[in-house]
Amino acid sequence: MPASPDPSSVRLDGPWAHRDVSANGIRLHVAELGEGPVVVLLHGFAEFWWTWHHQLCALADAGFRAVAVDLRGYGDSDKPPRGYDAWTLAGDVGGLIKSLGARRAHLVGHAWGGMLAWTVASLHPRLVSSVTAIGAAHP
Repeated sequence: MPASPDPSSVRLDGPWAHRDVSANGIRLHVAELGEGPVVVLLHGFAEFWWTWHHQLCALADAGFRAVAVDLRGYGDSDKPPRGYDAWTLAGDVGGLIKSLGARRAHLVGHAWGGMLAWTVASLHPRLVSSVTAIGAAHP
């Protein structure tokens, strides 16, 4: 299993707070900012939470609690040897929403993150308020 990156390489400073959240049996790194309804931002393949750093600020200014996550295997989140299928990843996001203390969340995903947002909405509909997929087709 590859070593985790030095946290300083992905926990970049800004107005957001970094923390670790337990979800679906793993540790996920998140950067979050703001208060209000939760918006979970899901990055695409070969990206990490930083993809959303501009949107964190804009969403917080608009009255949302914006949460950009490093998905399983990326950034400073856990990198287990398996669990990269849609079912498990959707469980990660569903567990994240619950661990954030939210009943529901708006999901915004780019590319693979967009497909994951649709999967979470399909498998865990009670946890999803809305889906916005950017650069990802409706399944």
